[in-house]
Amino acid sequence: MTTLDPHRAALALVIPVAAALICAGLIVVLRPLLQRYALARPNARSSHVTPTPQGGGIAVITATAIAVALTALLGTPDLGLTIPVVLAAASCLAAVGMIDDLRPIPVVPRLALQFAVVALLIATLPPQMRIFEAIPISLERALLILGLLWFVNLVNFMDGLDWMTVAEMLPITTALAAFALFGEAPPEVLPIALALAGALLGFAPFNRPVARLFLGDVGSLPIGLVTGWCLIELASRQHFAAALLLPLYYLADATITLFRRVAAGERFWDAHRSHFYQRATNHGFSVRRVIADVFLLNLVLAGLAAISIAAGSTRVDLATLALGALGVTIVLVRFSRVRTD
Repeated sequence: MTTLDPHRAALALVIPVAAALICAGLIVVLRPLLQRYALARPNARSSHVTPTPQGGGIAVITATAIAVALTALLGTPDLGLTIPVVLAAASCLAAVGMIDDLRPIPVVPRLALQFAVVALLIATLPPQMRIFEAIPISLERALLILGLLWFVNLVNFMDGLDWMTVAEMLPITTALAAFALFGEAPPEVLPIALALAGALLGFAPFNRPVARLFLGDVGSLPIGLVTGWCLIELASRQHFAAALLLPLYYLADATITLFRRVAAGERFWDAHRSHFYQRATNHGFSVRRVIADVFLLNLVLAGLAAISIAAGSTRVDLATLALGALGVTIVLVRFSRVRTD
């Protein structure tokens, strides 16, 4: 790892604080409007029992963009058009999510819009940026499009419990920022990861159980896009194991649940409550207990990702992935069983 640049260290303190304050301030201003026009009413997927305003993602994404823009005022070197392109793509998905929150969009056009945004973003990646050099670049780009599209949707699927997105994304974005801070991820990752982590902190007090505000699709979709892009950037530095470890709980819960529903012949695109974290609340776990387990697991996964990067060894990569998979399995099995204590 490279030595810590004092300017970057100062950035790591200023940007998250600014994003948190901006996000909290925007929520205070917007919440009365969301209460009036964007109520999330309980349905088959919901963990809440009373109508609750959604749309907090507007504040999260706006605060992220403003905080990233502040990096230019702090004398950060020009990072080119990469960050504006990513934020523009996130804004497009936020617009899709906002429409879907207010008036649900049918599945096919919703996925088509998401696919178009993701494909355009992946198309902007420079040709020298490779993750799997053993396969043709066209195939790699196709896999990245499908992977990022799935990641965007699984973040949306998993945003079904108070504090769940905060418990997942805060450790991931903090770890990504730390890796970029020490030169193990591209420099473009640093301001975005810092800003998103800060914005999530600003959102957290309003989403703590019992939540007074939800993210909505306007938040979960762009958060999935931005975080997924950061993970792709990390993997491009030959840190594929770390990029897989950080979101491993979300990947496992959402993917296993999808396959189980498909195998059972269910309409897998319909709202449901069969994710492991949802089953845990049905089995007697409190919301706070579930969130605490997920948050602690993600801290462990972030630690394993750091070990993988520091070691730079294929054997260590495999070992950390095995340990990460074991930890995720323990939590999933725990959530699957009725709590007796």
